[in-house]
Amino acid sequence: MEQQLLIYNTLTRNKELFRPLTEGRVGMYVCGPTVYGDGHLGHARPAITFDVVFRYLTHLGYKVRYVRNITDVGHLEHDADEGEDKIAKKARLEQLEPMEVAQYYTNRYHAAMDKLNVLPPSIEPHASGHIMEQIALVQSILDAGLAYVSNGSVYFDVRKYQENTHKYGQLSGRVIEEMLATTRELDGQDEKHFSGDFALWKKASPEHIMRWPSPWSDGFPGWHMECSAMSTKYLGEQFDIHGGGMDLMFPHHECEIAQSTAAMGKDSARYWVHNNMITINGQKMGKSLGNFITLEQLFTGSHPILQQAYSPMTIRFFVLQAHYRSTLDFSNEALQAAEKGLDRLMKAVETLAKVKPADKSTADVKELERRCAEAMADDLNSPMVISALFDWVRIINQAAEGQQSFTTDDLERLKATVNRYVFDILGLRNEKAAEAGGKDMVSPLVDMLLTMRMEAKAAKDWATSDKIRDNLTAIGIRVKDRKDGFDWEIE
Repeated sequence: MEQQLLIYNTLTRNKELFRPLTEGRVGMYVCGPTVYGDGHLGHARPAITFDVVFRYLTHLGYKVRYVRNITDVGHLEHDADEGEDKIAKKARLEQLEPMEVAQYYTNRYHAAMDKLNVLPPSIEPHASGHIMEQIALVQSILDAGLAYVSNGSVYFDVRKYQENTHKYGQLSGRVIEEMLATTRELDGQDEKHFSGDFALWKKASPEHIMRWPSPWSDGFPGWHMECSAMSTKYLGEQFDIHGGGMDLMFPHHECEIAQSTAAMGKDSARYWVHNNMITINGQKMGKSLGNFITLEQLFTGSHPILQQAYSPMTIRFFVLQAHYRSTLDFSNEALQAAEKGLDRLMKAVETLAKVKPADKSTADVKELERRCAEAMADDLNSPMVISALFDWVRIINQAAEGQQSFTTDDLERLKATVNRYVFDILGLRNEKAAEAGGKDMVSPLVDMLLTMRMEAKAAKDWATSDKIRDNLTAIGIRVKDRKDGFDWEIE
């Protein structure tokens, strides 16, 4: 752990030196999906962002326990305290059991994450499997005098929490008085002492399918409660990093902080890390706008606004081209540019494998390692890592042309650095090389043809030489003549 990591803490609005609670170990909790529909472009960004955090911390030598939940109960429509459970609603519409819906979309989410090369978390708890823990946490908050029972439901008392020298709104910057002035009365709000109070436990209506017994009623936990209960169960009362999308900052994460502080006397997370949103052609992504794109639609090109299909690694590379705290705007043009950039990077990796060592090095390979390490240590700046890699793509291509050279040791160091950042930390894959083993099967045949072409050129049989080159070009194989032979790549 020689490399020191600066990470932006949303709670303090500052970059802070990352110091884990326990030396050599990191506990990280990230909010996962509510599984009532297919994963979409908005799910890809936090998944990829915190996958890189996981990979990088592991690279630094930390033993990381990464917990990412599955929300399969309690998340009501419009993120509110009233209305229908999102999963129960889907189950009713499809005439399925709620857990059947949850399992189906959990499986599809996992499949999409695998395509994006997102590593599985250390633990993936489900909200429905931790009802007892959530009931116990609700009781702790009641015992602290910071919640109340109303008609069988339990609500967090925001104003009393504030009176106890706690600050509700510290994460999002919201002020209670402003919330009171701007919050309209909603159906069912008469149960609450204050419109800003939020549900810890909800009494189930007679038609509500998903319900469990509790000291207060047959019902279900509030959406915010699951993350407080499961994060502390698996990571302890206090842990290092809590991550998620910026859209969860309020009310979800704000409520988590209040719940944990009320029950345990302190916020459970020390560093709150949030990725920014993805917009589409400058607009917020949403079903009502017709620009809501699932990951499967991206991979197949089946959405009307898509001009083509985009591979999972194109999506991953597109996400990593922007800093995780920056807004990322989707467009066909942006994804096509990402596709070209990724292809160029992967071709450079393939070219590097073919570069032969020389007696001297004409470029300092330590520079690439230094630039990449500094970029990652400065709040996980993946765009700067990519910029450094592309500067070295040019040098690698020059080496293949004989304009640059590297000793055996430097060449091995360069290969190790490129592989470490491209594959291990950024988590990219060479899709074209992996497709059905395609290139491996083709290589011997192409090499044989190009050897025949070299023989034809030596014999000054230009017609045969040109014919071989032109036929290979026609099927998507670009031939590069080198002074010491040849090279080629699949377009």
